[in-house]
Amino acid sequence: MQVKMQDIFGDCRRWDEYVEQNTSATVYHMSAWGRAVSRSMGHKCYYITVEENGEICALVPLIHVKSILFGNALISVAFATNGGPLSDNKAALEILDDACRKLTEELGVDYLECRNMAAVHDDWPTKKEMYSTFRKPLSEDNEKNMLAIPRKQRAMVRKGIKFGLKAVVDDLPNRLFAMYSESVRNLGSPVFPKKLFYCLKQEYGENCEILTIETDQGKAISSVMTFYFRDEVVPYYGGGTFEARGLAANDFMYWSLMERAVSVHHCRIFDFGRSKNGTGSFSFKKNWGFEPQPLNYEFILKNGGEMPDINPLNPKYQLMIKVWKKLPLPVANIVGPLISKSLG
Repeated sequence: MQVKMQDIFGDCRRWDEYVEQNTSATVYHMSAWGRAVSRSMGHKCYYITVEENGEICALVPLIHVKSILFGNALISVAFATNGGPLSDNKAALEILDDACRKLTEELGVDYLECRNMAAVHDDWPTKKEMYSTFRKPLSEDNEKNMLAIPRKQRAMVRKGIKFGLKAVVDDLPNRLFAMYSESVRNLGSPVFPKKLFYCLKQEYGENCEILTIETDQGKAISSVMTFYFRDEVVPYYGGGTFEARGLAANDFMYWSLMERAVSVHHCRIFDFGRSKNGTGSFSFKKNWGFEPQPLNYEFILKNGGEMPDINPLNPKYQLMIKVWKKLPLPVANIVGPLISKSLG
């Protein structure tokens, strides 16, 4: 077996074909993710493959995120929920692991993080108490999908319908970014660069869609960027205005997305993404009838170091979060990308 490095700005057809046929793969494993992150934030990507007889038998996408504030790391995959190693067999995985350890030492990173949905290694340090993912099968019949939503949440969807809300597909992420940036500022988080949203839309093409909810007067009040991968629909970046809550716009938005995913894209899995355990987002997804499944994030730590704890629940970030919530939105949108690109 032979280890090779994939140039993500070169011919990635073989990489993407392997991802598409691997049952453990996610939309974040596609080469498009690395290109979008690299183009918008300047991070270097190390997309490693293991080949046997000219065929890929294992791979891992790694993005190098280095900053004074948050440390030096290789992440599979940075700025995404999932993206850990994929392999055909144990022998290929072991060779891939060796290549990861070697790269970790060469770059002198503090740690390498593999964001797996299911456990891949038995002997790697693991963090699985922080995040959960929410996935649920979809019926071909949208009436059944509506009835599968718990009663109280279903009433919120019908409330949005009663208010005359409508869902439209946007070609550009302008309206999405305006609402997303306001939402994350209100939560005390720095926004990602606007360029990231443009690059994701360009790289994923028709497999990336922006669904925006408008009032009956045509005012945009919520929006979500969604990815389509095989038979899965994956809403990822979403946000809404203050007005959205009173009109149940977010509930209507996710129902509209679910409905469209079935009728237009013929999806059979709704991937609601990850949430931190015990947060409002976690509760919201449970209220939709999704059961949380713990994510298995695995690490190679430098010299037996401590596990990283870069998340809003960490007490040392609480003051920063309180201050951020009070920033004027134009200021937050200028300063935010300078910080968020280092978060990973």
